[in-house]
Amino acid sequence: MQPDGDPLEYAEGLIRGGRAGEAARFLRDRIASGRGGVLARTLLVEAALAYGDTEAALAAAREAAALNPNVPQTLIALGDALRAAGHLPAAISELHRALRLDPASVAARFKLGLAWLEAGEAEKALEQFGALEAADVPELAAQIARAEAIRAQPRSDAGYVRHLFDQFSSDYDARMRGQLSYQAPEILRALADLVMPGAHDLEILDLGCGTGLAGAAFADLAAALDGIDLSPAMIAKAGARKLYRALAVGDIETAPGGEVYDLVLAADTLVYLGDLRAVFRATAERLKPGGFFLFTVERTERDGFDLGPKRRWRHSETYLREAASESGFDVAGLVAASPRAEANVPVEGLAVALTKPA
Repeated sequence: MQPDGDPLEYAEGLIRGGRAGEAARFLRDRIASGRGGVLARTLLVEAALAYGDTEAALAAAREAAALNPNVPQTLIALGDALRAAGHLPAAISELHRALRLDPASVAARFKLGLAWLEAGEAEKALEQFGALEAADVPELAAQIARAEAIRAQPRSDAGYVRHLFDQFSSDYDARMRGQLSYQAPEILRALADLVMPGAHDLEILDLGCGTGLAGAAFADLAAALDGIDLSPAMIAKAGARKLYRALAVGDIETAPGGEVYDLVLAADTLVYLGDLRAVFRATAERLKPGGFFLFTVERTERDGFDLGPKRRWRHSETYLREAASESGFDVAGLVAASPRAEANVPVEGLAVALTKPA
C-alpha cells in the first residue's frame, strides 16, 4: 500500500518501527518504477543493513555510488555497507572520498572515525571525533571513551591487527622474506631441534599462523597441524598450503580451547601483545604435560615491555622469565635472535622455548 504523505518519511518510519524488511521492499519497488532518486537508494542501504542483509546493502550501495559517484551521501552509504561487510580499507577509502567532497559532513567524519576505531586505529579515530561537536553526535562521548580504552590497553587492538594483515595478505610472503629478511620460522625450527631432539609425530598449534610460513617449517615434525589467526585473508592463504588439519579465525588470548598439543608455536606473533601473561596461561592449558611453547619476540632493555616505533611490542628477558614462571612454565631455552630486519638493520629479538612440566 502506498503512503499518503512523503514516501521517504514513510520508509524511515518503517525502519524506526522495526519493519526494515518492509521498508526495503517498498523502496525497491519505487526504484524499479523509476520513482527513486539518491535519497531512496541510500535509504535502501540503511534498510538492508537494519534487517541484517549485508550483501543486499552492499549491492544497493555500489549501484547508488556508480549512478551518483560525486554525491557524498552515496559514498557514506557505500562506506557503511563496506564496513558492515568487513571490508575496512575500502570503507575508509570511500568515507575519505565523501569528506573530500563535503569537508563539513558530520556523518562522513563520524562514520570515518567509527571505521578507524573498528580497525583498531584509536589515534586516527580520535582525530576525526575531535573535529565534531557533542551536540551534533549523541554517540560521540561513548565512542571517544571506546577509543581511549583501546589506546590504553597493553596490547595491539585486535581490529588493528586484523586490518593490518588483511591488507598485507596478498603479498605477505614476498614482503616478509624479501624486504624484511623474515626468519622467525627457521629460528624456531633450529630452537626446536636443540630443545626437542628427535621429536616427531607431534600435535602442533600455530598461533598467529598467518600465511603458514611457520607451519611449513614444522610440517615434517607434525602428525597434525592446526592454526589460528585474526585475519581471515591470512587464514585463506594458510589454507591454500594444504598443511593444516584445522584453521580458525580468532584471537589467541581468548579463543576457546579443546584440543591439547605437544607443541605450540608463535612466530613473530607476540609482538602484537604487551602483557603476555594471558596468552601464556591460555597456552599452558592447551599443552600436554611435557609439551613445549616456542616463540619469538623483539627485545627491550627496559623493564617489562614497551611499544616500539613500529607499533610492535618489545619484551625484556627478565619479564619473559617472570611471566613464564607465573604461568607454570619452565624455561628450556632462551637465545638472542633477529627474526626480521627494519631498513636492512637486524631487529634485536629473542627466541624462547618454554616447557610445561610433566
